[in-house]
Amino acid sequence: MALPKKVRFLIVGAGVHGLSTAWHLARELRARRRGDGTDVLVVDKTGVAAGASGIACGVIRNFYYQPAMGEIMRVNLEVWESDPAAFHFNPVGYLAAVGEVQAPDVQSIYERQAATGFRSTFVRGESQVSDYMRRIFPDWRARGLTALIHEHQFGFAWNKESMRGLAQKAQAEGVNLLEGVEVTGFARRGDGSVGIVLTSGGPIEVEQVVIGAGPWIKRLWGMLDLPMKIDIKGRDGKIYKDNDMWTFWRLQEGEMKMDVRSYVTSDGKTPPVIHVDSSEPLISDRTGKLITDHLWGIYWKRDREGVQGGGVPEKIGPDAQVDPYGPASPYYTVGEDFADTWTAGLAHCLERFKGCNRLYDKAPSGGIGAFAADSFPVFDSMLPNVFVIADSNHGYKMIGVGREVARVLMGESSAVLRPFRFARFTEGDLHPVSRSPFPWS
Repeated sequence: MALPKKVRFLIVGAGVHGLSTAWHLARELRARRRGDGTDVLVVDKTGVAAGASGIACGVIRNFYYQPAMGEIMRVNLEVWESDPAAFHFNPVGYLAAVGEVQAPDVQSIYERQAATGFRSTFVRGESQVSDYMRRIFPDWRARGLTALIHEHQFGFAWNKESMRGLAQKAQAEGVNLLEGVEVTGFARRGDGSVGIVLTSGGPIEVEQVVIGAGPWIKRLWGMLDLPMKIDIKGRDGKIYKDNDMWTFWRLQEGEMKMDVRSYVTSDGKTPPVIHVDSSEPLISDRTGKLITDHLWGIYWKRDREGVQGGGVPEKIGPDAQVDPYGPASPYYTVGEDFADTWTAGLAHCLERFKGCNRLYDKAPSGGIGAFAADSFPVFDSMLPNVFVIADSNHGYKMIGVGREVARVLMGESSAVLRPFRFARFTEGDLHPVSRSPFPWS
């Protein structure tokens, strides 16, 4: 279709957030007899799943210390489970094992999950954790892990396929999708709302805008004249001034090419996604030398051609301006030390992975994430008719956020989205901080 001159709802970004919002918004409009999917247009500067949603490892979990994150994952799981085939969702389980420093956090996560109806198993004690893991993997050999949570309903999805499935659902509701259309600016009305969105294909008059652009959020945030520096009221009541609103981190993920038939559970099934945080000495699988004896963390899953996973991200800073997924981007590849650390972690955990460093695939992976000042998403109306979904580090698994956004656009409130409002920074209503080495947990 040609670019329309006017549209009721314009959604920027054809990743998980933009497509989910479009699909759910079209359904809400039809159900309430207030329009249909033809009132909704999604534009993307490249195409469906061309950015973060299409390169993500695809892990879907509820392993979050923050109650608000646990609640939003309940919504996400409902959507993933509503059509596993269309979303290419594999509920093989998600299993996290940690050392003593994080054991209280994991116990609180389990207790909250048990109280809210999730099917999870909790194991406490080093020998008990080892026994549990060896029932799944007879060659498990990690030491010093004293708490474990096994989330039975979670797992992973095939990233690009799931996004295409989401796009098909939106288009089946009448949503229009235009690829290769880049937003270049916004023309504001006197009341501060956006009247016209400027694009590479021409101007579009709009009633409502939704921004779901993943790691490109800082660019669009600036176009909307939103603050790049913010004051934050800390939990101690003090005001911390001039914090960067957005900071970029390199999301470090990679893959080890191997015969997937050699990576199965003791009963021959696809293993759960595994996450390990440990303070045990980490020895290089390549050189035999010590990498670290401080807290480290990795995760992995079985992929089509081997094992795929990641580790603790690498901070870049607030000033990354290049296209995070362009072929010339230095942020598209992982840091130089990642392969050594990740494969060392795999070999630390499973005997079968000994010598796996030589199987590491050096293809570009990971990309970058735009992290808000507290490393958690912002879901809020930032201008009278502009709703911002700012989330590129938790993004892929958050398929249900669009359902809540659609309801907000229909005039409802969302208790699930409220903890992620922008005003939390000045109000001091911040998310609790866990003992995890990962900034998003």
